[in-house]
Amino acid sequence: KALITALGTGIGKEDFDANKLRYHKICLMTDADVDGSHIRTLLLTFFYRYMRPLVAAGNVYLAQPPLFVIKAGSNERYYAMTEKERDEIIKGLKKKNFTVTRFKGLGEMSAEELEETTMDPSKRRLVKVKLEPEYELDVERLFSKLMGDKVEPRREYIEQHARNALNLDWHY
Repeated sequence: KALITALGTGIGKEDFDANKLRYHKICLMTDADVDGSHIRTLLLTFFYRYMRPLVAAGNVYLAQPPLFVIKAGSNERYYAMTEKERDEIIKGLKKKNFTVTRFKGLGEMSAEELEETTMDPSKRRLVKVKLEPEYELDVERLFSKLMGDKVEPRREYIEQHARNALNLDWHY
């Protein structure tokens, strides 16, 4: 209810009005781990099901917080989105003393780190959610299968595709 009120658009066929949207960008910010992926999927499902015009118009974005912070020296801080990026940063540090921390979530970041990596428009990484008309039927089928009321199709999909899941931390 608070989200719907904040956006100003209302909800449902009779009350929804995209022209009343109070913000140009709706940034979904969740942890960069599996739990965050689940929450992001629930939020995307909500927007897809109840505010699809906002998705179609390109108003929905995914914020990409880093997975790692590498601290070197007294003031140097480097952020990595993936393990590969973390390893490349470490190679570049040569013989400096450094520490690596894997963020467990956004709540573990200091206000300064959150601002520097995820909030500051000049530094943050956002992924625009797109709804391409030619894939709309495929998207609808996938949302219905994974987020619908029927358990069996979801279970079958997971069993069929689980072996292909190599890296469960997300980044695009």
